[in-house]
Amino acid sequence: MTSVIRHVTIDSADPYRLAGFWSQVLGLPVHEGDEDSDAYALIEGAGLLFVTVPEPKTVKNRVHLDLQPQDRTRDEEIERLLAMGATLVADRRNPDGTGWAVLADPEGNEFCVERGAAERAG
Repeated sequence: MTSVIRHVTIDSADPYRLAGFWSQVLGLPVHEGDEDSDAYALIEGAGLLFVTVPEPKTVKNRVHLDLQPQDRTRDEEIERLLAMGATLVADRRNPDGTGWAVLADPEGNEFCVERGAAERAG
C-alpha cells in the first residue's frame, strides 16, 4: 500500500490571512467552514493547509511552490502578485525570456513564478 499527499502544510502566524493571500493568487476559495479565529485555514482544491505556529519564519524554505501563470505572462503575474503584497526576493529572469522570479508571500515564504503557459508554448 502507498500513501497520498493530503495537504501541503504551511506554518503561519496568521493562517486565515495568509490563506486569503494564496486564495487570491490561485483563484481558489478558502474552505467555507474556516474562520479568522481558527488555528488553521485550507485552500479548497489546492491542498494548501495553513496552520498557526508560535515561532516566526527564520530561514529559507526547504520546500516551495512554483507557479505557472495560465492566462497571463510571467511578468504580468509577478506585477499582480507584488500588488497583492508579495515581495521580490531574487530576479532570475534572463534577457532571452527564460528564467523565473523568486517572491515571498506576506509571511516571508518563498515561491517562484515561471514563464506562463503561452510563453512556454511559443
